Amino acid sequence: MGGVAGLAAAPHTSQPGEALLIAAAVVCGMLAAGVSLGPAVRRLATATATGLVAILAGLLVGQARLEAIDAGMLRVEPGSSGGVTGWVDAVPRRADGRVRVEVETADGRVAVEAPEPVGELPVGAELSATGRIREPSELEAAYLERHGVARILQARSIRLTGAARGGPAGALDSVRNRAEAALGTVAADGEAALLRGFVLGQDDRIDPLTVDEFKRSGLAHLLAVSGQNIVLLAILATGVLALAGVSLRNRLLIVVALIAIYVPVAGAGPSIQRAGVMGIAGLVAALASRPASRWYAVGLAALVTLALDPRATADVGWQLSFAAVVGILLLVAPLRRLLLPPAPAPATPIRRALCEGLAVTLAASLATAPLMAHHFDAVSVTSLLANLLVLPAVAPVMWLGMAAALLGQLPWLPVEPLVWLASHLVAYIAQVAHWLAAPDWAQLEAGISSPLLVAAIYAVTGCAIGLTMRSAARRHGLATAAGTRLVLSGGLAAALAGWVAIGLLGGAGGIRDRVPGLRVSVLDVGQGDAILLEPRGAEPVLVDTGPPGSSLMRELGDLGIERLAALAISHDESDHSGGMTELLDRVETDSLAFGLSSPSLRRAARAYGMRALPLARGSELRFGELRLEVLWPPRELIDPGSEALVGGPGVDRNNLSLVMLARWRDFELLLTGDAEAEAVPMAPGPIDALKLSHHGSDDAGLDELLAQARPELGLISVGEANSYGHPTPATLSSLAEHGVETLRTDESGRVVIDVTRGGWELSG
Repeated sequence: MGGVAGLAAAPHTSQPGEALLIAAAVVCGMLAAGVSLGPAVRRLATATATGLVAILAGLLVGQARLEAIDAGMLRVEPGSSGGVTGWVDAVPRRADGRVRVEVETADGRVAVEAPEPVGELPVGAELSATGRIREPSELEAAYLERHGVARILQARSIRLTGAARGGPAGALDSVRNRAEAALGTVAADGEAALLRGFVLGQDDRIDPLTVDEFKRSGLAHLLAVSGQNIVLLAILATGVLALAGVSLRNRLLIVVALIAIYVPVAGAGPSIQRAGVMGIAGLVAALASRPASRWYAVGLAALVTLALDPRATADVGWQLSFAAVVGILLLVAPLRRLLLPPAPAPATPIRRALCEGLAVTLAASLATAPLMAHHFDAVSVTSLLANLLVLPAVAPVMWLGMAAALLGQLPWLPVEPLVWLASHLVAYIAQVAHWLAAPDWAQLEAGISSPLLVAAIYAVTGCAIGLTMRSAARRHGLATAAGTRLVLSGGLAAALAGWVAIGLLGGAGGIRDRVPGLRVSVLDVGQGDAILLEPRGAEPVLVDTGPPGSSLMRELGDLGIERLAALAISHDESDHSGGMTELLDRVETDSLAFGLSSPSLRRAARAYGMRALPLARGSELRFGELRLEVLWPPRELIDPGSEALVGGPGVDRNNLSLVMLARWRDFELLLTGDAEAEAVPMAPGPIDALKLSHHGSDDAGLDELLAQARPELGLISVGEANSYGHPTPATLSSLAEHGVETLRTDESGRVVIDVTRGGWELSG
């Protein structure tokens, strides 16, 4: 474990040389003390010195490995233009209309990002792309660093050259490609994508809504290859080889080889690396005719995965994978005893299998719940039921898929019957995910911000589980009184420490409920609109830029905004889009969204390499948990074929402004641009806040909108002493009559709303 500790500490230690000298002095001192103070102290000193040496060895190996990883990163000056040619090195990631793929070039690894549509990008294929180099944002940097990437090429398009890499990596690519092709036969696109995700971890073509349903129902672990895949592969292979008459020793050797091939074919992520090492360690122990130590295998898996990448401890998948394994090792046996207490008659095979599945699911769920709350702010309430319902289908799906992938290596062997049956089982699993993700209560919102608080919750949870199982075991006559007292005293001590930590950290703001999930900033840009939406876990979105020469850039600078997921222009008028050029010159922006197009908007999208997002009624944009639903205008009014009509005489282009409903969980904000309720049908239902149209000008339809929407807060973006008389007395009177609290940027400056799961409040 000393080596594991040293490797884990390597990314956080800037001066390993100093640590080496200090530890060497400590080791020498302890050994000297052991020589002079007798055998007991000598044994303690030797054990301590051995641990320190292991930690130092891990630290030095980790530092060397980090230097090697960093040396393999492409490092080009951000902002420069150029092109790259290299091999696709990982499964692409597709989200929000963009695709990102990691590429191994002659100059180092780089992430290439381009707007959809982008066709298939098989791992190992050679691609070519040109664009502009940018530095990752703060949210992206840590993730990409763990993948050996320091720069992103924002490309206009991606082109496959038709070449493929060679050598051992190329041979594995060919195995993977044939397996993917085999799993895509017969099955419909949706089932084929899920089957590739289950068996190979190729999840880039799974519909985002389906992914969300698997997360909400607690079945997301099926979409990523993990220890479950290794176990099922070993069971399938040993069974088939036994039927073929292969000796035990040869069976184990073949399974080791299959695992060694399967891990890189399935993407070689931290969780599958861990599972592969543990599986091989157990099989090697069996080959040596020695009992395998489960904890030794866990430690070996941690040592190997961290030696490959010392930053793996920051990977959510790595953390969840080890938490699940530890939970299963600690809890499955006692849970099984509780579910199957001693009885005169043995349990039926079906009952034993059901209890075993329930014990494993409970153990893994309990072990991973605090981490899920820490990283994702939520825990699935329906996870246990969902996993039990899909339990009979999971192993057959994996076995059928693995068999099809194996047989698919020989193109003349038929795989269609296997894939056909697997696709029906996959459809059943997807249906269970859909059913159990549908209720509003499917997920418990339970964010935990502090790692120390996570540790405290583990301590308290472990105490509660231990006491419960001890009490139940005692009732069945399975525990001694001395053992009960020992567990009780230890449990109470852990509980006390845990609750003290929770109290201290809770008082310090440790519970993430206090951190806004969405921050809305109505920026003070004078006589114009600029509204910043910052959802937690996603890049911010800006709606409109205010007039030219406004304080927009100062406002964004004060808020630390360096990059935007999207800029949405409600309509191309000076008070809403006048600051666009200055913004795009200084802030990296992925996408440009608009309703009624214009030459200036089209030029901007081309010039800055942004993805153009034409919007109309019914469109929806997603940024993390933030959704922008477009209520107006209808597509027929802004279709290019009718643009002359809508822009003709007598047509008020303000009323073709985008009207969007911003939703974050239960919070809803209506963004009206300059569209007035008297001319534009608006029926958002009850909302929390309303951005008044056209800076608070007269609107004969405002009273009806306020009566129907019942907002608590009205927001008016308006300049001081403007010549238009905005906001008008009639508008302010209507807001007052409907009891709507009203804030104006000319009086209050920037208005900030912090939204949490418990509601929303104005930020000081």
